[in-house]
Amino acid sequence: MVSELLFRDKYIYADGAIREMVIWRLPDLDTERLHGLKYRLFYGYPNQNLIRYDNERGKGDHRHRGDLEERYNFISVEQLIQDFKADIECLRGGKHE
Repeated sequence: MVSELLFRDKYIYADGAIREMVIWRLPDLDTERLHGLKYRLFYGYPNQNLIRYDNERGKGDHRHRGDLEERYNFISVEQLIQDFKADIECLRGGKHE
């Protein structure tokens, strides 16, 4: 069985910044992804990662802020997206587009 795409969204801001969110449901739970999801949320510019949330194998749930990588406490998809968007808003200085 293959992963099921649950959500995909991509938005390009007027200044060229990219926000992309992709979430899949995994066919099987494992010890690294007890929530049964694989996700990648990216904000930055081509070849420049500013914020990224993901949960690749061997690292579990984590967040990248530029070159800094830190654990992320996954609570729910809704909280994940809310935290991601709050990070973007902080980086953009509260500007909405």
